[in-house]
Order: sequence, then structure tokens, then C-alpha cells
Amino acid sequence: MSTGSTAQTQSQGPAQSQSQTQGTSGPSLFEDYALHPKAWDELFAGASRSHDFCRVLFDRLGGLDVRDFLDKRTSADLAFINNGITFSVYSDRRGTEKIFPFDLIPRPVHGGEWDNLENGLIQRIRALNIFLDDVYHDGRILKEGIIPEDLVVQSKGYRPEMIGFSPPGKQYLHVVGTDLIRDRDGQFLVLEDNGRSPSGVSYVLENRVVMKKIFPQLFQQCRVRRVEDYPRRLREALSSVAPDGVEEPTIVLLSPGQYNSAYFEHCFLARHMGVELVFGQDLFVHDDKVYLHTTRGPQRVDVIYRRIDDAFLDPKAFRPDSMLGVPNLMRAYKAGNVTLANAVGTGVSDDKAIYPFVEDMIRFYLSEEPILKNVPTYICARPDDLKYTLDHLPELVVKAVNESGGYGMLMGPWATSAQIAEFAEKLRENPRNYVAQPVVTLSTSPTWTDDEGLAPRHVDLRPYIVSGTSTWVLPGGLTRTALVKGSLVVNSSQGGGSKDTWVMENGR
Repeated sequence: MSTGSTAQTQSQGPAQSQSQTQGTSGPSLFEDYALHPKAWDELFAGASRSHDFCRVLFDRLGGLDVRDFLDKRTSADLAFINNGITFSVYSDRRGTEKIFPFDLIPRPVHGGEWDNLENGLIQRIRALNIFLDDVYHDGRILKEGIIPEDLVVQSKGYRPEMIGFSPPGKQYLHVVGTDLIRDRDGQFLVLEDNGRSPSGVSYVLENRVVMKKIFPQLFQQCRVRRVEDYPRRLREALSSVAPDGVEEPTIVLLSPGQYNSAYFEHCFLARHMGVELVFGQDLFVHDDKVYLHTTRGPQRVDVIYRRIDDAFLDPKAFRPDSMLGVPNLMRAYKAGNVTLANAVGTGVSDDKAIYPFVEDMIRFYLSEEPILKNVPTYICARPDDLKYTLDHLPELVVKAVNESGGYGMLMGPWATSAQIAEFAEKLRENPRNYVAQPVVTLSTSPTWTDDEGLAPRHVDLRPYIVSGTSTWVLPGGLTRTALVKGSLVVNSSQGGGSKDTWVMENGR
């Protein structure tokens, strides 16, 4: 890596500084990088220069030649393989288990900018949590016409079983992954909220472990905020919302099993939180209390961090054919004898047709202006919005309100006429199931590609917000990367990868 001063390296440009400080004969890492013509770049402020706050990172990475970088990349890939860091793709017939693609160039975020994002995320979760309590109790926001009642009660995430019931501390959302994008002007926007069982945080933590092995000194030089506290923070939050009278709660992580796409993460989090990973058959309910089968006999369970959808949680309350849940779990829950995280019925808060109203929720419940803005959204359940969407399908992104992972989408500008016609018919048949948004040119970040070398690829950002009796935001979160040139779909199930996100103290 370059040992020259920041000012010298910056003025010389990356290619010249590398040859002078290292004497390398190969091309420098940033030498041939071409900025995306229309997107904000997360590292580069212009040709051969970085944003001011990440000059140290830029200079140190710029001090590598391509061969050095590829050697480090190979070491990182081997670390992921050896650690078995995988995810599942159900639609891939060649096999479901995949090594999660990882790019070695981190995505930097200015510390001051992150502080504003953190405040905006906390504000957003506060409003969403109050909204959930409201719609299952007084329904003020519905009575006053801020949100159409039919959008709420027709949502697949709405659970009438929760009407009149309050979870411990009235906390519904214990873990949320809010997806952010940055537009071409550099402004962060909220793309969607994931308030049921958001995945991906294990990759944040594993990415950091690998990056520290590859660039051990760079973290101290850049003063990157820690992510390693997440398991402890999550356990503390879950403990804080245990049922009344429980001082040292027993916490378990309930997983649907090894065929779930996030099973690696379930194992990872259980291990690092120091709690039992359990399946439905490991638990039972007696006298409206939940117990875990152990070799020492039944053990009372107080908090369940569940990674199973509502419909499969309890075959007595929801789907009778579910083999994943625990019979009578809802009885124990509504008796106040166990905490479920996230609460049942939180899916209504991340319904994509409810998402456009979150800014109004903030104004209604908190009497504050939203710190973070939404992407403009057309709700196809509204006749005028439906007409506009049908008339402009080639220009819009259309999303099914209850799908995730990049499924159920139409990317209008890249769709064929047959795909557009097919989606138009779907919209007419079931308009409540769709929303539409204008295409936002996601920001890009330098990413290594097999065909182009270092090239800009579109990214988003998923911070994780953990709430119990207080709320904490993981510094940075998961940067997801679209590895296909020009693609705006960053989901791992659609071929995307990830980067480590570096929130830098004092803007260094």
C-alpha cells in the first residue's frame, strides 16, 4: 500500500502515486476505472479523485496494483468458502446452496451523514411501531382517513387475531431491515421497510471478519465504526421485552430448518447470541406456557426470535398443514407468557401498498417532518394510480406488494412487449397487489468484475434497526451489489453480491 501522504497521493493521482511508492509494474487498481455517466459514485467524486471524507481509503486501495488486489480477492473468497457462508436460491435447478458473492472494495459512508440516517431510521421505526399498535386497537389513523382502511384490512400481513392484544412493552418491531437507495443527486431515499424477518445481517458480520483479515491496518486508519456488537445488542433488546416478571429470560431462535434460504444466518445468530437454535418440534405448549424439550426435561421459554412467517407459526391458529410451527403458540402469546419477535401481524407495516403512507404516519403520530423520504409510489388499488401505471408501464418499476427478493417485479424500461402486456393483465385482475415507482438510478460503487475488471455497479443499503425498550441502529448495514452491468436488481436471489459498509468516524 502507498505510504505517501494523503495530499501528495491525491495531487499525483492514483496511477502515478502507486508506481512511485511501490514500484509496481502492473496497472493500478483505479487506473482504468470509468465513472457511470448518470449515477452517484459512492467512492469517486470525479475522475481519479475521491470524496473528501474517504481519501485515506481511496489512497490505500489506490496503492494496490491489480495483481495484489486479485491475490487479496482470492484470499477473501477462500475465507468465505472455508466458513461455509452460503444462501439458498430456490429457483436454481443446479442446486440451492451458493457461496454469497462478496466484493472486496468497501462502500464508505461519511460519519456525519450516517448520524442523520440513523436519526431518520429511528424516527421511522417509532412511527411504524405506533401504527401497528393503532391498527390493532383504536385505528385512529384509519378513522381520520390518513390511510384507507381497506388497504390495511386487505393486506396479507394484517392479522385480525392481534386485535386488542398488546405485546410486551407495546413493541411490535424488534428487528427491521430498511432498504435505502441513493439517487443521482446523492440523496438517500427509503425503498422499503422489512419488518417481518429481515435477513442478511450475518453477511454484514462475516464480511467484516474477512475484511479485517485482508486489510487489518486500514480499519484503524479509517476509523471504521464497529458492527461486531450486533448479536449482543439483539440479545439485550430481546431480553428487555420478556414477559412481565421474568428477570433472566430464556431466549430461543425458531428456524424453519436447513432448507430455508437464510438457514446459515439462523445458525450464525443463535451461536453468537448464545441461545438455542430450535425447530417447531423442539417446543411445546402446556398451560399456555412454552417449553423446550431438553435432555434435562422441559425448560420454560420466555422469548422466541422467530424466523418463520405468521402463517406457519401455529397450526391451531393459522395454517393447519404447517409442520414448522408450534401448536397453541398463539394461546401462550396472547396469554402474555411468551414474547414473539417480531410480533405477529407486523407484515401489514411493510406491505408495499402501506409504505407510501409512512411519511404521513410520522406527521400524524409524532408531529414531526420525516427525516428520510420515500421513493414516489403509485398505489394501483387507486383508480387514478392504476390508470397512470397502465399508461406508463414501459417507464415504471412495478412490484407485487407481498413479494420480496426481486421476485414479482416488472422493470419497465428493460421489459419486452410481451412482459409488459402480461403485467398489464395482472394489474387489471388484482390492482391491490401492485404498486409502481419511477426508475431511480441507484448509486454505484467500484466493483471487481470478471469481464470488465473494476467497473461501477449499482448498490443499495440495508441498515438493521434493533428495538426493545430502546432502539439501536447497526452502523452501516448490508450493501448489496448488482453484479450484472446495468442491472438495478441487487438481490442475492437474482445474482447480486455484497460489500462491507464502512461508516467512518469524523469523516475520514
